[in-house]
Amino acid sequence: MILVVEDDKMINNLLCKVLSDNGFETDSTYDGAEGLTKALDKDYEMILLDLMLPKKTGEEFLAEYRKTRNTPAIVLSAKNEVVNRIELLRLGADDYISKPFDVDEVILRIEAVLRRTGAVTSPSVLEYKNMKLDKDSKRVIIDDNEMSCTVMEYKILELMLENPNKVFSKRNLFESVTGEDYLSDDNTMNVHMSNLRKKIGKLTEDSYIDTVYSMGYRLSK
Repeated sequence: MILVVEDDKMINNLLCKVLSDNGFETDSTYDGAEGLTKALDKDYEMILLDLMLPKKTGEEFLAEYRKTRNTPAIVLSAKNEVVNRIELLRLGADDYISKPFDVDEVILRIEAVLRRTGAVTSPSVLEYKNMKLDKDSKRVIIDDNEMSCTVMEYKILELMLENPNKVFSKRNLFESVTGEDYLSDDNTMNVHMSNLRKKIGKLTEDSYIDTVYSMGYRLSK
């Protein structure tokens, strides 16, 4: 079960609905004091935490909670200065997502943190068509030939193979693999996807990455 601590009722309800639609059970509260009480009284899989909360701020929540608990926590807030991010990580946040956020991005970050912390496991070898991605050795194999990848390219492929039916916007991909905010005029993802296609094309004639017009990218059917 995931605890949502968010004082904006519209955002709180939206997060709970999206989480429920993706198979997560939820609990929620609208202030930091009640949120901390709930978090200490019950074992949650994860906590989604706003910063600007009544009665007890998100920073105060984290500082007190981490004295006794290590449940993964993702902060959602419009306070996105670098200093705040660094301080939150020091306080014990496992990830940080800036508002306004993409709901698909939130789900991807939750799944990534749960995998990283061991709450959810996934196969060590991912397969799609004739491609194999070995997460232990960090190798990508197509038709028994190894494909050289940059760190960014590897992370993109790993994310897409873990979600083979999903259409990823450029923002989804960038923020999921880098943990940084995406700038709308940033051409970084176009370059990475172009390079990936070229590298894949040297090893197979089969198509692996499709562009979905005005939406983003997905694995080829």
